[in-house]
Order: sequence, then C-alpha cells, then structure tokens
Amino acid sequence: MGNVFGRKSRPSRVTEQDRAILQLKQQRDKLKHYQKRVTLQLEKERSLAKQLLKDGKKEKALVLLKKKRYQDQLLDKTETQISNLERMVQDIEFVQIEMKVIEGLKVGNDCLKCMHEAMSLEDVERIMDETQDAIEYQRQIDEMLSGSLTQEDEDAVLSELEAITQGEDVELPEVPTEPLPEVPEPAETEPERRPARNKENREMLAA
Repeated sequence: MGNVFGRKSRPSRVTEQDRAILQLKQQRDKLKHYQKRVTLQLEKERSLAKQLLKDGKKEKALVLLKKKRYQDQLLDKTETQISNLERMVQDIEFVQIEMKVIEGLKVGNDCLKCMHEAMSLEDVERIMDETQDAIEYQRQIDEMLSGSLTQEDEDAVLSELEAITQGEDVELPEVPTEPLPEVPEPAETEPERRPARNKENREMLAA
C-alpha cells in the first residue's frame, strides 16, 4: 500500500496542442452528427409537405417548407464550421511538425558547434597538409615501383642484384687444414668384468 500511494506520477506526454486538437475534432464530430440528423429530418419534412399538398392543406405545406428552408441555411453554416474546424486542426498539426523540425535543426546546430570547437581551423589545415604530403610520398613510391626509375637508379639496382648473385656480400668461414685429434679407445666397462669374477668363484667352490 505504501508503494502504491508513494509512487511518483509520471509527467503526462499530452501537450496543450494535443488537447486543443482533440477538442476541435470532438466539436467537428458533433457538428457532423447534427448535420446528419438535420438532413434526415429535412427529408421527412419534404415528404410530409408533398402529402399535405395532396391532401389540399397548402398552408401547412407552405409553413413546413419555410421551416425546411431555414434548416437548409443552418446546414450550410454547419458545413462551413466543419470546414473551419478541420482547417484549424490541420494548421495545428502542421505547426507541431514545424516545431519538431526546428528542434531537430537546433540539436544539429549545437552538435556542429561542439564539433567545430573540438577541432579548430588550424588543426584541419594541418591534417590536410599532412595528408597531402603522405599522398605525394606514396605517389613517388608507386612511380618508382611501377618502373619510372632513372637510368642511374636502374644501374644501381642491377649492380646490387649482380653482387648478391655472385655472393660478394656473403662471407663464409674458412675450412680448417689441421688433422683432427685421435679419440682414445674406451676402457673395459663394469658389465664385461662381472662374468670373469663369477667364473673364478665357481672354480673355488668346486675345489
């Protein structure tokens, strides 16, 4: 219960313009309903006027037609009011769209200002110069690699290739001319001595 009564109410998203549009549309619908009801009534009165004329009641028919004429004028006014209400609704809705567009433009303008403050004109010029230098340097490398070398460069490349091919730049160690030292023969290992000792022991036991 405490949570229910202590909960904060969220702010309404319905604006005054939305309320105005709703009221105008409600008023327009009421006028259309009135227009429809009066139109049906006029048709009945017209039929009744015809019947009165057939019955010879011309005076009553004339009064009924005068009333019908007055109601026709009211219908014309009602139609004008409905048109005015619909035009006003359209104007308000269009103004709402314009306000959203202006708000979007304002946000975009603020964003551009922040971006301009973060990067000055000097920074942009410096970056453009560095980019142009890098492009020029890359172009020179591309021209050299694509075969746009001078004759001097071609000769230097061929000389370096020939030197690498002939091995002039590679120094190998000299092969030694002295004889290798002799390796001594290995001494008798322990496993080879054990069978002799075992044989001597067997002979002593047999004597």
